[in-house]
Amino acid sequence: MEKILVAGATGTTGKKIVALLKDSEQFTPVAMVRKQEQQQDFESQQVATVLADLTGDVSHTTQGIDRVIFAAGSGGKDVVNVDQEGAKKLIDAAKKDRVKKFVMLSSMGADKPEEASEIQEYLKAKHNADQYLDISGLTFTIVRPGALTNNEGLGKIKLEHKLNERGEIPRWDVARTLVKSLDTEVAKNQAFEILTGETKIEKAVEEFQVLS
Repeated sequence: MEKILVAGATGTTGKKIVALLKDSEQFTPVAMVRKQEQQQDFESQQVATVLADLTGDVSHTTQGIDRVIFAAGSGGKDVVNVDQEGAKKLIDAAKKDRVKKFVMLSSMGADKPEEASEIQEYLKAKHNADQYLDISGLTFTIVRPGALTNNEGLGKIKLEHKLNERGEIPRWDVARTLVKSLDTEVAKNQAFEILTGETKIEKAVEEFQVLS
């Protein structure tokens, strides 16, 4: 079983990622948490943890880790230190420890933040983190969903390099897409956008792999 570090494991999407990994026959989650009580909560569910804060030192978090999913965010409160610089520090740690793949949860609009009318600071931070990953030398996939909802996941998406439309997608379907993207050859060193659609997640991601 490969160990998957989940940054942002205590978030709404992060908890879903951990749950999916816990049920996987291939992967086992390691939840990155900031507080000891969060650590105890995960460990009571038999989920391994590592204690670290993205605004501090994270160099120890990737020791013994095979792959990383970065699903952390500051909720708009500290986008430079968490969403941007925190991601960069974790990318550096992953590179140091020769992590096999880094999957980044980004956002639709992060490719061209200057065109956004809202949340421009957030999208600029995501853009900078994505660019840093792109040139890091790590094998990666960048996933850019539309607006996240707490609706029940449908298991179906539309996926393209660039969708040229706006829309929503349930967090469950984003989590499933991120976990599917852990496979080394899936969307290797690519970024793509996702919204709710008509194609099963597994098929959409695998077909993109063929096209990319």
